[in-house]
Amino acid sequence: MKRGFDFSAALAGLLVLAPLLALIACAVYLEDRRAPLFFGRRVAGSGRRQGHHLFYMVKFRTMIPQAWRTGVSSTAAGDRRVTRVGVLLRRAKLDELPQLWNVVTGDMSLVGPRPQVEADAAMYTPEERRMLDVRPGVTDLASIVFADEGDILAGSADPDLLYNQIIRPWKSRLALLYLERRTLTSDIRVILLTLTGAFSRPAALTAIVKMLTAWEADPELIRVARRAGQLQAFPPPGAAEVVQKYQVA
Repeated sequence: MKRGFDFSAALAGLLVLAPLLALIACAVYLEDRRAPLFFGRRVAGSGRRQGHHLFYMVKFRTMIPQAWRTGVSSTAAGDRRVTRVGVLLRRAKLDELPQLWNVVTGDMSLVGPRPQVEADAAMYTPEERRMLDVRPGVTDLASIVFADEGDILAGSADPDLLYNQIIRPWKSRLALLYLERRTLTSDIRVILLTLTGAFSRPAALTAIVKMLTAWEADPELIRVARRAGQLQAFPPPGAAEVVQKYQVA
């Protein structure tokens, strides 16, 4: 049922959004006359059995060509690799729209843990690796809670390390909790909350807190989901210590 919903909704989305996708592609191309799409290799679960595979996630290119060669996976606000058009696309999350094609082909789901680069997936604890048993998603609860990820990492000398210290621990906990509670109804709720967050992030966060409370989530996770205070370093799920070093595979 989930796969059928994903396929139908993603295909319909591509057809309805085709004019917008074409306009965005033209805007990206005209800025530097380079390919408007970026294909990033990601680690994903199959959704059918334990294990994982690699696939190419498609999105609109928001960085200068060959930006990946810098070896930095996380993107902070003000990152000089991001183009002028890319800033606008990232702010509105429009750069993610081509991933509807990944949903149609079966590599992704509309809702699920976000796909990771190999270096980040290699750092997963055994508990976090459970996220690789399902198809990754275009959106999830963490995508809404940490929609301002770039701002959080802004000014950091090592955004990858900071991400693993103060964002990854909570993203993973949100994803793991969702895997335990997910239903088709909850998938639809997350999609609607993602749309809500595009217009009113406070309203989306309030709804997420209510959802987590109903799920009897850990109080600290609920506190983080409120995003009312500064994020603190915390160990990833299944680990006893905060990440001290970002190791590139």
